Amino acid sequence: MTGEATTGTAPEASDTRTPPGAYDTLTPPGASDTRTSPLPAQEPAPPEPPEPHRAAAPAPVPLPEAEGPRDAVTRLRAHGCWYPSADPDGTEAAFICDRGGVPQLWAGPVDGEGVRLLDSSPDPVKEVSWSPDGRWIAYTTAPGGGEHSRVLCVRPDGTGRRLLAGADPDTSAYLGCWVRDGSAVAVTLAAPAASRARRDGLWQPSDPAPAHWTARDGRPTLLGTSAYATGPGGLGTSAYATGPGGLGTSAYATGPGGLGTTAHAPGPGGTPPARTGAGLSAYLIDPDGLASPVLLATEPDAPTLRVCDLTADGRLALLRRGPRGRREAVVRRVVDTATTFTLPVADGDQWIGRFSPDGRTLWLRSDAGREYAALFAVALDADGTALGTRVVAERADSDLDLLTLAHDGRTAVLAWNVRGASELDVVETSARPGAPDTTGPPRPVPLPHEVVTRITAAGAGRLLLALSGSQRRPGVWWAHEGVSLLRTPWSARDEDTVPPGRPPVRPVLTRLTARDGLPLGGWYYRAPGRAPQEPAPCVVHLHGGPEDQERPVFDPLYHELLGRGLDVFAPDVRGSGGHGRSFVDADLGTGRFAALDDVADCAAHAVTAGPADPTRLAVMGRSYGGYLTFASLVWHPDLFRTGVAVCGMSDLLTFFAGTEPWIAESAAHKYGHPERDRELLRTLSPMSRIDALRAPLLAVHGEHDTNVPPGESEQFVRAARERGVPAELLVLRDEGHDFLRAENRRLFRRAAGDWMERHLRPF
Repeated sequence: MTGEATTGTAPEASDTRTPPGAYDTLTPPGASDTRTSPLPAQEPAPPEPPEPHRAAAPAPVPLPEAEGPRDAVTRLRAHGCWYPSADPDGTEAAFICDRGGVPQLWAGPVDGEGVRLLDSSPDPVKEVSWSPDGRWIAYTTAPGGGEHSRVLCVRPDGTGRRLLAGADPDTSAYLGCWVRDGSAVAVTLAAPAASRARRDGLWQPSDPAPAHWTARDGRPTLLGTSAYATGPGGLGTSAYATGPGGLGTSAYATGPGGLGTTAHAPGPGGTPPARTGAGLSAYLIDPDGLASPVLLATEPDAPTLRVCDLTADGRLALLRRGPRGRREAVVRRVVDTATTFTLPVADGDQWIGRFSPDGRTLWLRSDAGREYAALFAVALDADGTALGTRVVAERADSDLDLLTLAHDGRTAVLAWNVRGASELDVVETSARPGAPDTTGPPRPVPLPHEVVTRITAAGAGRLLLALSGSQRRPGVWWAHEGVSLLRTPWSARDEDTVPPGRPPVRPVLTRLTARDGLPLGGWYYRAPGRAPQEPAPCVVHLHGGPEDQERPVFDPLYHELLGRGLDVFAPDVRGSGGHGRSFVDADLGTGRFAALDDVADCAAHAVTAGPADPTRLAVMGRSYGGYLTFASLVWHPDLFRTGVAVCGMSDLLTFFAGTEPWIAESAAHKYGHPERDRELLRTLSPMSRIDALRAPLLAVHGEHDTNVPPGESEQFVRAARERGVPAELLVLRDEGHDFLRAENRRLFRRAAGDWMERHLRPF
């Protein structure tokens, strides 16, 4: 769902706002503003311009305390810890940990064992942020494991838990940054979505008109404008009853063949009506509930909007907005919501940048006009207008993955993506009057594992890093400046990654060339115990996104498959991140046909270089990888013996009709517009070629998935069965687009392993 952002400004809120330091004197949204002088009585007042619809400002709601386990907690032998956030002096950290079987909020000393569970709710936690004044820990949860999220806060001792935003089950809220003094936290709230009939048979999101689509084998053209040139072109059962034919039923009513029916009625041509949202609104919210919320920005029909930073004096806000592939950084004055600067920024980590302590330099992670993301320094005047922009740190063939400024605001920590692995640099910055700040020489920091997933400041001279690797579960390390990284005592040990007797497999980076000459690559995992050249059954696993990237981190699913004697080849087909902007954009429009060819080329490479057995190949993937799995089975029906599609799209038109409105906004750029490019989307949809399906298929879906609704799996499985092709559907309870509960993850892995083992025999 990618593309490139334009530099135009977004619609602005119509009312005037004051800086965060004075937000307790604001007029509440919707009330009259007495600061505006009335018009003379003899002149009729002009009609008020329509104000952009926005989500209503939330108010904090106290909740019962939930510190510590409500029931006995079954500790996982090898748990993961990630997304750390430190208190002001860096001695304690709040973090997400799944040691109780579901990702929950924990806190404890960085150098001690005494951790505590701050929220025992079964709702998975997704983000964590400790306030700069140390009084609150804000975090997001996903009620029921679904895709909608809400923002809560709690005292570090587990008291005072309250809901800040997202109380309405039809809304979704997520975290932004804290005000520098800790008096308020930024929260983005999505107004409730609604289903409606298409106006004149059309669905009209705010995407710009598409550019010309190229021919089947041509170079893809981006939707909208862009400064970039594109490059060359027996099954485990769940805990609930199954319907007719063994298809699992979820909490909703089942249709023909025991498959659950979708909740929306068909529109013209048999396609369900599109859902529309009322936009995203970003507020500053006082967790104590003593001051009124401050509206920072409203984006009608926007796919994303996140408040990444505010200057220390509250004058300027840094926003990240736009669809995937067309993100942009926006500097906006808080007092009048005027946009003063925009710049395209790279996909990936949402925390795109930060202001310097004096607010006169903006540090950004951006790929504007470049193949790979780099560190930009933007000089700003007092009103936020850019005086100059330049690149201050870059690498020739590597993306800047993560950017963090340490506690002093003058030490930048840079994580580079080098062929999927991370390399870490620390650079000192210095002010230059009237020009962007500059940086000193980089100081490399050795890493104990391959991939850094998060970096955060932890007091003076100290950092916290979340690391993953091919030999361990996610964990948190801390370091004082000039000292080697140390694992926190509450992170699992490397030797506890898996039970004794079957260590993790370290993958091998392999490269190949697609049939049209585009370089591709991926990671090959060889099943233990096989002779180097012995042919083996192989699962080609395709990541989601599509702009995600396959990276060398421990994956319990791969470990399950390898333990059953199956090789795994995990490639990056065109459209994946980490290989430059042209590679990401190479699957746009009709370029997606070439991405489907890439899957076949990767399977062929697994045979020639794996070595995989050409008669025992399978394809599997999640999200966009699930779409590629459906598509590969009908585009290359004689190549794969079986497939497992997880949360995948089977029909791009029904996907657009059923997904969240902000996801549809992003997807229109990546796949094509659901009206203007209707025929292209129909042709790219696996359902359009269902008659070619030959291989048996297992589909897996979370019952609460509103990103890719379960109906996408249901309709493909139903159609396969109607044609006499063996197909099964496993619907996981209390899960959304990501499977987060330990028991469901185990069920999924066991079901996928059983399915593959059954259909790829003999061994």
